[in-house]
Amino acid sequence: MTTASTSALDTIAELEPHHAEIVRATLPVIGARIDDITAEFYRRLFAAHPDLLRNMFNRGNQAQGEQQRALAASIATFATHLVDPNLPHPRQLLARIGHKHASLGVVPDQYPVVHEHLFAAIVHVLGEAVTAEVAAAWDRVYWLMADTLMGFENELYSGAGVEPGAVFREVRVVQRIEDPAGTVTFVVESADAAAPLPAFVPGQYVSVGADLPDGARQLRQYSLVNAPGAGRLAFAVRRVTAVGDRPEGEVSSWLHTDVEVGDRLQITLPFGDLTIDTAARTPLVLISAGIGVTPMVGILEYLAATGSRRRVLALHADRAESTHPLRGTQADLVAGLPEAELHVWYEQPGAGAHAGLLSLTGIELPAGAEIYLCGGTGFLQAARAQLKAAGVADERVHFELFAPNDWLLDL
Repeated sequence: MTTASTSALDTIAELEPHHAEIVRATLPVIGARIDDITAEFYRRLFAAHPDLLRNMFNRGNQAQGEQQRALAASIATFATHLVDPNLPHPRQLLARIGHKHASLGVVPDQYPVVHEHLFAAIVHVLGEAVTAEVAAAWDRVYWLMADTLMGFENELYSGAGVEPGAVFREVRVVQRIEDPAGTVTFVVESADAAAPLPAFVPGQYVSVGADLPDGARQLRQYSLVNAPGAGRLAFAVRRVTAVGDRPEGEVSSWLHTDVEVGDRLQITLPFGDLTIDTAARTPLVLISAGIGVTPMVGILEYLAATGSRRRVLALHADRAESTHPLRGTQADLVAGLPEAELHVWYEQPGAGAHAGLLSLTGIELPAGAEIYLCGGTGFLQAARAQLKAAGVADERVHFELFAPNDWLLDL
């Protein structure tokens, strides 16, 4: 983890007392209707700027309403923190949003656009309840959050050595590695030999741009699964299949079916805050489920490449051995580290695996370990509850959810 990217998050201005009083009083009303507000906001935003839906926002998440819930949760959580000083600092919430924004190339000019349509939606949904005083108080909430994010995102861009938003690079696929569980790892290098790809911090991700058959350009984030420093980046992609009313993944399907060695892609510079402190020697506990194993594999690759002797406990849960992404890679990396241990849980019986869901019962967590979690919503909630029951302090638990409502876990 770096220290240069934290100053904006440490200096969030406080709400003025009169604004705080109004926000505190109206938060239940706003909270009760915030799903309606955000749905109306996105309707207005995409009507005025259809290019944003085609070229930036995840169309699948929009169709399912997940992006709307993400925005609702982030605003409500931030406002709640502002009016209740006893709550934890919203650093993790803002850091995850800021890294995601940087990976999409978000720039300050886009924040007034969001403000315009968000406040039009608030007035549309709540009507006369939005007095001038209420509007002014929530306007202040928005700009406190926006100013903090813009400051943090500028720090991220500066740290990457680029102008705001200038994060895209053209790369060439040099390797395509098929995994027995159906995951494909793409190894890429810069298409410009004079501008090699940068190093990164273990646990980070890149956004991949896909030019789809209908002309849309969609962006998705994929964790890096190689060790940094070789001028190449490797990211693993599991194809998202259609289930019920949930559509198949547009970008993951395109990558699986259309992208081969020699093809060119657009990716971003690496971002993401689920990163280890490479200077530390404290033990690490890496807990994952499903495709959430990918940032953990990236961390293990770094530890192996540097000959680390850190104590490492890797815990992974999956439906079955056949669905465990990068299973062989994870096992080989753990076996090659002198102080590492791997435990696996499968819902379907499997050789050498615990049966059922991941359980910390009987697992001795190293004292003082930094703990990293990645997986689905239910898995992360269950794992965090077990860690809390085991007496692990919240500040030692770092997590990422591969879904837009990541920050709901802070509630």
